[in-house]
Amino acid sequence: MALRDRKKDTEEKMITVDSSMQGSLSFKEPVHLCINGKFEGTLEVKGTLEIGENAIVDATITGDDIIVFGRVKGEITASKRVVLKNTAVVDGNLKAPLLAIAEGALFQGKCSMLGDIFDPDGLARYLEVDLNTVLDWASSGRIPAFKEGVAWKFERKKVDEWISAGKIS
Repeated sequence: MALRDRKKDTEEKMITVDSSMQGSLSFKEPVHLCINGKFEGTLEVKGTLEIGENAIVDATITGDDIIVFGRVKGEITASKRVVLKNTAVVDGNLKAPLLAIAEGALFQGKCSMLGDIFDPDGLARYLEVDLNTVLDWASSGRIPAFKEGVAWKFERKKVDEWISAGKIS
């Protein structure tokens, strides 16, 4: 019985949006969100976000796995991967550790592949803080870091755990 309950908690819930929406959608628990209509605003999805073939999205998008079949204008940031299917048309910048672009997909913008190791500049951009703040945290031992020669380096996984633990200030 307990095993079944745990499995239910970790499964993604499927949500489909077929109409036009405007605003901000944010999911704190894993979901599989499918946008098939028009959406404008902000999307924050834990789990999978799927932009359907007939969808038109003008948004700032953050999620784990983002799969695009339709049209997207805006910034896309994925913690796991972005997949642009052959019918995708994307106008905006992408940030993701993994990116797959199918033949026929159209992409206009810049792509940043987040690596496993950050230098101080990369970490400052990743955390959206000042470079001096990152260097102060590293020097004082407030953030997980190590030195390669004289340069500070930061493991993305450890930094993400540090953030999740609420130690960022």
